[in-house]
Amino acid sequence: MDGRTTRILEFHKIKEKLVEYASFQVGKELAEKLEPMAELEAVRRGQAETSEALLILWREGAVPLGGVRDIRGALHRAQIGSTLEPGELLAIESTLSGSRRLKKFLGDLDEKFPILRDLAFRIEVHKEIEEAIRQCISEFGDVLDSASPELARVRTQIRTARNRVKDRLDSLVRSTEAQKYLQDPIVTLRNERYVVPVKQEYKAFVPGIIHDQSASGATLFVEPMAVVELNNQLRQLEAAEEEEILRILRRLTALVQARVDGILATVEVLGRIDFMFAKARLSKELNAVEPALNRDGRLNFRRARHPLLTGEVVPIDVHLGRDFTTLVITGPNTGGKTVTLKTVGLLTLMAQSGLHIPAAEGSEAAVFARIFADIGDEQSIEQNLSTFSSHLTNIVKILGEDQGNSLVLLDELGAGTDPAEGAALAMAILEELHARQARTVATTHYSELKTFAYTRQGVENASVEFDVATLRPTYRLQLGRPGRSNAFEIASRLGLDEQVVSAARAMLTQENVKIEDLIRSIENNQRTTEEERNSAETSRRRLQDMEEEYRRKMERLEQERVEILRKAREEAASVLKRSREEVNELIGQIRREERLKDQEALAELAREEVEKRSRELEKFSQELRDTQEKNRRSAAGPRRPVKIQVGETVYAAALGQNVQILARPNSSGEVLVQAGIMKVTVKEADLEPAVAEDGQKEKPTWREAGRQGGSVRAAAFKAAAYDTGIGTLAKAKTASISPELDLRGLTVEEAWEKTDKYLDDAFLAGLPQIRIIHGKGTGALRQAIRDRLRAHPNVGSFRFGAFNEGGDGVTVVDLQVH
Repeated sequence: MDGRTTRILEFHKIKEKLVEYASFQVGKELAEKLEPMAELEAVRRGQAETSEALLILWREGAVPLGGVRDIRGALHRAQIGSTLEPGELLAIESTLSGSRRLKKFLGDLDEKFPILRDLAFRIEVHKEIEEAIRQCISEFGDVLDSASPELARVRTQIRTARNRVKDRLDSLVRSTEAQKYLQDPIVTLRNERYVVPVKQEYKAFVPGIIHDQSASGATLFVEPMAVVELNNQLRQLEAAEEEEILRILRRLTALVQARVDGILATVEVLGRIDFMFAKARLSKELNAVEPALNRDGRLNFRRARHPLLTGEVVPIDVHLGRDFTTLVITGPNTGGKTVTLKTVGLLTLMAQSGLHIPAAEGSEAAVFARIFADIGDEQSIEQNLSTFSSHLTNIVKILGEDQGNSLVLLDELGAGTDPAEGAALAMAILEELHARQARTVATTHYSELKTFAYTRQGVENASVEFDVATLRPTYRLQLGRPGRSNAFEIASRLGLDEQVVSAARAMLTQENVKIEDLIRSIENNQRTTEEERNSAETSRRRLQDMEEEYRRKMERLEQERVEILRKAREEAASVLKRSREEVNELIGQIRREERLKDQEALAELAREEVEKRSRELEKFSQELRDTQEKNRRSAAGPRRPVKIQVGETVYAAALGQNVQILARPNSSGEVLVQAGIMKVTVKEADLEPAVAEDGQKEKPTWREAGRQGGSVRAAAFKAAAYDTGIGTLAKAKTASISPELDLRGLTVEEAWEKTDKYLDDAFLAGLPQIRIIHGKGTGALRQAIRDRLRAHPNVGSFRFGAFNEGGDGVTVVDLQVH
C-alpha cells in the first residue's frame, strides 16, 4: 500500500496502539511491521488469527505468556561461539519454561483453534536445558555452588581463607598498641585485597603494602605484611573460582548452541502468538468485529466508528460497490465529511491488515489491490504549489497508478479554483474513475456534483446532517440525500437582516433555486420515508423480539418437559428398583422363615406325597409280587426256611436280589440287610435262601422300595435307586459327579438349592468326602452354607479347608456312611 495513504489515514497510530498491547519485543516488531495485504486468503488468515486469540481472551481472560523474553541476541552470541553470561542463560531458561507452559495451554484447545494449535505444535520443548540452567544459575543470576563439585570445594576454601585474613586483621585492629596508628578500627577492601586505614604519620609503624589513600591524604590503606601471603592465597582461590564458573558457563552455552536453531524458531513462534493476542486485545478495546471479506469491491460498514476518536462517537452506516461504485458526499464544513472518508479508508486498511474493525456484526469489507487518498490541505510551500495544484498533483498520480480494483478517497474535489471550472473538472475526474470501475468516495461543496450524482448510473449522493436549529452538525451520514448549504438559514439564525437574506435569495439563478427546491423536496420525502421505515423497523424488531421471546419460552418449556419426564422416569425406576429390592428381601426372608419354621411341615407333606404314590401302586406291586412269587415257587418247589445269621447271604424277595444280613430280627420281625451300597430293613418272612447270580430275582418298583420305611428323603433315594437299579445308578453317579462344588457368585438361596441336590447325588454315589467352594467375601454365603449343613441328614461332619485346600474359602464335608 502507498505509504502516503496510510499516513493520511493515520494507520500508523493504529499500529502504535498495537505495539503497546504486545508483551515482548518480537511481538512488538511484528506489530510495527504490519502492513495491509492485497491477497484475500492472507487477509482471511490474519482475521482468523485475531478471532481465535479474541475467543481465548473472552474464555480464559489471559494467555500464559509470562517469562518469555527476547533472547535472540543471546542465541546469536551462542551461535558464533561466545560464552553466555548468567543473566542471558537465565533469560533463556525463563523463555523455554514459558514456551513449554504455553505449548501445554494451546495444545489442550479444541478444533475451533486450528491456527493456535498449529503454532503450539511448532514450539519446541528443551526441558533438559531448562533443568541444567536452573541447577547452575540462581533466580538472581548467580552461579550456584551446586553447579559443580569443584566450584563447591573452591568456594568452601575461599570462605575459610577469607575468614583467616579477617581474623588476623581483626586481632590487629583490636590490639591496644595498633589502635593509635589506625584512623579507624576497621577492616576494608582496596583492589580486592583486605587492608586497614593507617594514619599518614604512622605509616612506618605498620609495615605493609599501600594500596590507596584518602582524598585528603591523611589516611593510607595498608595491607599489613602479616596478611599479604593470606591475601595472595585468597586471590588464587578466587581466580580458580572464576575459572570454574567460566567452565560451567561454557558447558551451559554448549547445550544452548546445540539447539540454537530450534530455540530461535520457537522464539519466532512465540512472537507470532504474542502478535495475535495483541491484535485480539486491540479488538477487545475497540469492541470490534471480524468483517466478512470479498474481492468484488463491495464494502458495507454498519454502525462504523473511527477508531481514533474519543468520547461519544456517532456511528455511520455506509456501503459501496453493491448498488453504486461512486459516492458523492456534500454538506457543511466540520459536518463530518472528512471523518467519513477517513473512517472508510482506515477501516479498510485495518481489515486488510487482519485487524477487526470497530463496527456492528454483519459488516463487510473488500480486499483492494490499492488504496488512494487525497485528504486535507497538502499544499507544499517548498514546491510553491497552491491548494488546487497540490490536490491535482495527487489526483494525477492516482490516475497514473490505478490498475483497477482500487479504493479512491478524494476530499473537497475541485476546490481551490474557479467554481464552474472546478466543478467541471471534478465531474470529469469522477467520470474517469467510474469508468475504470474504481470504488470512489468524494466530498464536495459543488451543487453541480449533486446533479451529476443524480444523472449517472452507479453514482450516489450522500450528505452529513446539519441541525439548523442548533447550528451544529449531527455527524450522521445520510445515503441517497444530497447536502444543502443552509447558508440562508444559518444567516437568519445568526441575526442577519431578513431584507439582506431575501435579497440574497433573489440573486440566485433559477437553476440554483430549482436545485435547492428539489433537494428540499427530496429531503422531505426521504425524511418521511425514513420515519416510516424506522417505524416499520421498530415494529419488525418488536415482532422479532416477541418471536424470540416466544421461541425462548417454548424452548424453556420443552426443556422443563424433558426434565420433568427424565426425573419422573428416574423416580419411577428408583421406586421400581427399591420395590424389587424390598420384594426380593421379603421373599428371601419368607423363604428363610419357611425353611427355619416349616421344615418339618414340608417334610411331612413330602412324606405324604411319597406314601400316596406308593399306595397307588401298592396294589399293582402286590399283584406283581404275588405273580413273581407264584412263578418262583412253581419253579423252585416248596419254600425253604432261612436261618437268620449275621453275615449270611440270603435272597430278599422284596428287593429282588441277594442281600447280606447285618443284624438279627427286631421285635417287629424286620431284619437289617446290606443291598449293594444301601442298608435297608426287610420282613423276615420275605427272606429266602440265596440264589445264583443268573437266577437273580426281578427288582421291585421304586414305589415298593419307598414303602420299605425310613425317612422321606431315604424313601426318595431308595425309590430312585430301585427304579434304575441301585448298582447301575451308583456307578453312573460315581462316574459323573465331581468331588467339588463351586458356589461363588450365587445368592444364598441359589447356592443352597444347588448344594442340597449335590449332597443327595454325592451321597447316592457313595462319595466319602466332598469340597464346597464358597469363597471368603463378606462371609455371609459361607456362614449360611455351614448353618444348613449342620441339619442335613447326609452330612456326618464338616470343617474349613486346610491351607493347601483353600482355607476359609472352602468347606470340606464328610458324608454319612451308607
